[in-house]
Amino acid sequence: MGHKLGIDLGGTKTEVMVLDPGGQTVYRQRVTTSAQSYDAILDQIFTLVREAETELGLRASVGIGIPGAISPRTGLLRNSNTVCLNGRPFASDLEARLEREVRIENDANCFTLSEALGGAGQSHPVVFGVIIGTGTGGGMVVDGKLINGPHAISGEWGHNPLPWQRSIDGSPACYCGKNGCIETFLSGPGLEHNYRLRFGESRSSHDIVAGATAGDEACEAMMALYHDQMARALAQLINILDPHAIVLGGGMSNIDSIYDEVPKLLPEYVFSDFVETPLLAAARGDASGVYGAAQRWE
Repeated sequence: MGHKLGIDLGGTKTEVMVLDPGGQTVYRQRVTTSAQSYDAILDQIFTLVREAETELGLRASVGIGIPGAISPRTGLLRNSNTVCLNGRPFASDLEARLEREVRIENDANCFTLSEALGGAGQSHPVVFGVIIGTGTGGGMVVDGKLINGPHAISGEWGHNPLPWQRSIDGSPACYCGKNGCIETFLSGPGLEHNYRLRFGESRSSHDIVAGATAGDEACEAMMALYHDQMARALAQLINILDPHAIVLGGGMSNIDSIYDEVPKLLPEYVFSDFVETPLLAAARGDASGVYGAAQRWE
């Protein structure tokens, strides 16, 4: 197998990476996602691939991690929080632009595969990967193999309702058409929306986290609720799957307090007399998704 090009198509950023036959990174670029239209995204991906291949002087295999998944029944993309992609023949359109086969996988699945095979989860038999960023997704790898069911929705924990809801949680509307999805609480936009509803002012997720660290009472209260909401969501996951490890990725996974506070809260919700499930930060950081996309050709 020759050079492998991976693309991580996120809601706010798109990244491209090229791995040589030995698995070493020889090219990497990150840009803001052209999310204003479907055609703009296709054009951007085409340009990124062309620029990488021109600079390296080669033609590579292409794997791409996407928000959402390709429907096994219709071949159309669905379940994406980049809503302009939904209902479109993304796979066939992209292959026509690039004039080659493209292997497409859910971005959280790419992330989990990367971390299970060579990242934070590599010593664990069952790994659940969590993406908490612009959206909230997940993936599952068992004994080094990605689990993806007949509907291509395995790991989609973010579109289940937040368990053991309380009045303070509220029931935010989700782009999927339902209310109270885990994504509407744990994603970056979800934290910002819920802070605005609770305290009547707009602050970025970064400012809320920084404010809590600095002793701002409103931010501290918001982050305490966020930790509890995450503990409830992960406890439900542990009750069903009981993974050996949970690896966190996405922009919100960089919040240090998650790894200190959430494990303390899990015993209140997990159906066990003890809880030892480790919450691990992604070893490959922001590169995990794009690395996993490139690995789809292995």
